Amino acid sequence: MERALAGELNHHLKAEVPVSADETEGKARNNRNGYSAKTVQSEHGSLELAISRDCQSTFEPVLVPKHQRRLRGLDEKIVTLYARGLSTRDIAL
Repeated sequence: MERALAGELNHHLKAEVPVSADETEGKARNNRNGYSAKTVQSEHGSLELAISRDCQSTFEPVLVPKHQRRLRGLDEKIVTLYARGLSTRDIAL
């Protein structure tokens, strides 16, 4: 689950990369900024997660949204990814 969250942050940071040097003037680049500990309740008990952060706090995780403590339908989300044709490796990344 933490690897999936890290993958979400990687995607978010790559989407913010400026195309040209003109776009970088006066703007600080957004980078990783450590982790935040979070305990969530799932169907199988409590789970301690390390959620990645970014410097500008613009990252909003999809898998475990901010301020959410209960994971509902996680199994259904994973099955949906399989149904869309993603491999185990794609889902793990």
